[in-house]
Amino acid sequence: MPAPKALNSRRLPILVRLIANAFGQAAMTIATAYLVRYGFDHLIKRQHLDTLEPLLLIGLGLAIAAAMIAWLRLIERIDAERMGQDYALEVRMVLYDHLAALPPRALQSRSRGGMALRFVGDLVSLRRWVSLGIARLAVAGVVTSGTLIALSFLDGLLALDIGLVLILGAVATLALSSSLKLATQESRRRLSHIAANVNEKIASIAVVQIFGQMARERRRLVKQGRHFQDAMIERAKIAGKVTAVAEITAAAATGTILLLGAWEVSRGDASPGTVVAAMAIIGLLVHPLRDMGRIQEYWYGSKVSLRKIEEFLGTPSTVNEIRGAPDLETGSGRLEFEHVSAQDALKDVSAVAEAGSVIAIVGPNGAGKSTLLSLAARMMAPTQGMVRLDGQDLAAHSLASVRNAIGMVGSELPLLRGTIEKNLLYRRPDAPQQDIERIWKLCGINELLADLPKGAQTRISEGGVGLSVGQRQRIALARALLGNPRLLLLDEADSNLDPQAASVIDRVLDSYTGTVLLVTHRLDRMASADAIWHMESGRLVAQGPYSTLVAGNGPTNEFLKPGKVALC
Repeated sequence: MPAPKALNSRRLPILVRLIANAFGQAAMTIATAYLVRYGFDHLIKRQHLDTLEPLLLIGLGLAIAAAMIAWLRLIERIDAERMGQDYALEVRMVLYDHLAALPPRALQSRSRGGMALRFVGDLVSLRRWVSLGIARLAVAGVVTSGTLIALSFLDGLLALDIGLVLILGAVATLALSSSLKLATQESRRRLSHIAANVNEKIASIAVVQIFGQMARERRRLVKQGRHFQDAMIERAKIAGKVTAVAEITAAAATGTILLLGAWEVSRGDASPGTVVAAMAIIGLLVHPLRDMGRIQEYWYGSKVSLRKIEEFLGTPSTVNEIRGAPDLETGSGRLEFEHVSAQDALKDVSAVAEAGSVIAIVGPNGAGKSTLLSLAARMMAPTQGMVRLDGQDLAAHSLASVRNAIGMVGSELPLLRGTIEKNLLYRRPDAPQQDIERIWKLCGINELLADLPKGAQTRISEGGVGLSVGQRQRIALARALLGNPRLLLLDEADSNLDPQAASVIDRVLDSYTGTVLLVTHRLDRMASADAIWHMESGRLVAQGPYSTLVAGNGPTNEFLKPGKVALC
């Protein structure tokens, strides 16, 4: 998925408005110059004025021109920001769409802080380049070139002088480009380190505290902060040099015009009014020149950020939806794995979960149990083989209908920040009240809410921090069941639960009419299941009823020996 272009059919009209705005600013600048020249050459040099009306008219004209320039610059700033924000919004939504299409495991190797930086810091850089770079380059370029062309009609030599000074300033700015590029890259890299570190510590501050490493982590953050500080100071130095070049260019243009103009006046080749008008033009061009001095800084910042964004967008998604794919047809929940493999996690797995059955999936850690559930939920796609629900290939149907048919509870599906009610209704915010009441009663939600100070409006942080494991699991179960999915996937949902929370799972399994795939290490769950799928090293080594698999000397009987399951 490529990153959006800075200029497209939606933003080009804004750029056209900005260019038209620039012509207006150039026209007002030229009008100011001509009024100044007229004032000096035809009025001020007179010793006596019969009436003040000419001066008042010139003053009014200059005031109108100044007001128009101010108004046009205000509109320019608004349009430039609108163009930059529109680009940032488009890129943000492309990033989100790609993030939503990636399986969770594809994100595990990436720093959360770095990914968050894609949505915040990198978008700020892109927005600056569009609103403060492209927009100002267009406006400043038109204003400067238009004004110089007009000045050439007043005095060609003065116009040539200003043009040469501006060219020299541009050359000096380009000479600093390589250093500015390197400084921008380094500061961006240092900021990414800080973001990743802070994000990690927020998520695992308890680890730092319990092992007494607060001082150590503080020293690390200080070290990273100083490196970032040094990088930003170095970048500021170079950016300051670029700004200084713009200031020197403006000052040099003013000085050379004064000297060259005085020489022309002494020779009678120019009038004093022409020289003053040229100096007035330089004064009005200082603002565009300052803007152009930072354009290169914004450009390099955007290039670094865009490369990071494109790198993220290049992360392959294993779940691709066929455009216009039909919805799943209704069914009873029969699930079939047909010669399914998934990278190195699963190898040629074939199994069928009949509609309404409870399947206990067992095996040691790393056996592929969670991967099997991810395939059933279409959180990832098989590298070969097919997963069918009620005879329908999941890959051939719309993701929305697949997700509507499936409810899931697992460690990779934490509660979200917000109210408990938001989490309970997250799967189906518009669920009928009758369904909500039934699910809440089944999962013991009413009793849970009664123990909380604000009931359903109690706010929780990411992951449900502040709630017990049992409370979090009951909420997750209620969230998964809302909407009556035909397939329920429970990835170790019964681990580390108190008796009350464990009894909730028993009630759910007893009353649920759909199909259940349950990853568990509890023998009582295995014994009560309709069938067991025993997995090892990505393969389905045995399947069948509990009583059959524990008889004899098969792999499941060996795996289920007392004490061995508890270690997995």
